[in-house]
Amino acid sequence: MNSNPRQLKLLNTVRTRGSVTVEQLADMLDVTLQTVRRDVQRLADEGLLTRFHGGVRVPSSTTENIGYQQRGTLHAEGKARIARAVAARVPNDCSLILNIGTTTEAIAKALLQHSGLRVITNNLNVATILSDNPNCEVIVAGGSVRLRDRAIVGEATVDFIRQFKVDIALIGVSSIESDGTLRDFDLREVKVAQTIIAQAREVWLAADASKFNRPAMIELAKLSQIDCLFTDAEPPPPFPELLAQAQVRCEIAREH
Repeated sequence: MNSNPRQLKLLNTVRTRGSVTVEQLADMLDVTLQTVRRDVQRLADEGLLTRFHGGVRVPSSTTENIGYQQRGTLHAEGKARIARAVAARVPNDCSLILNIGTTTEAIAKALLQHSGLRVITNNLNVATILSDNPNCEVIVAGGSVRLRDRAIVGEATVDFIRQFKVDIALIGVSSIESDGTLRDFDLREVKVAQTIIAQAREVWLAADASKFNRPAMIELAKLSQIDCLFTDAEPPPPFPELLAQAQVRCEIAREH
């Protein structure tokens, strides 16, 4: 493919952020919406981008997630803002469950100054991070370790988590589809996340804006099962209406 420098910059921007609106691209590149739309169409025709209503994202599979190392660098700034917003709402002296994902790992880092927390997790990275907080008790679920991201999954994990009822579940997902379905890629991971939701008095979902309109294969939950959504940008249509219908509070961690 022979792209001009602007198109290459556009492509790199989308690859870095995961998904971007057309308006954001026009502002970043200092060009008109028409120019962005032409560039996006060409890159989509080449199979390098996927279009959705109002924006573009990196092409993705419904059956396989992006690699863990790549996910760790994608949207890092947005995830850090989300993590700070979540931590600001978590009270001291409460019980939590944190599940798998790079966003929940960012939340764990933001909780290092909290005191009196009792945290249950099936994420060895979260456990390692929070073990540096002497005022936090960390309980690690049993089960099989998924080597690529140190997640703990399986029936033993589900049985372990069923023993607890916590104040807040802090969960991440791979996909929020336009019908209000939360989705992920690994059935074992989904079964654990469904159990976490069932064992929490409140469920907080932490998801950066790239998760909207992203496809994934396995249904995890519905928006109606979530109490609060923390994200880093205004959700695109139809999500504001879906969130209102499901009575989900939406907190946007904006840039300052």
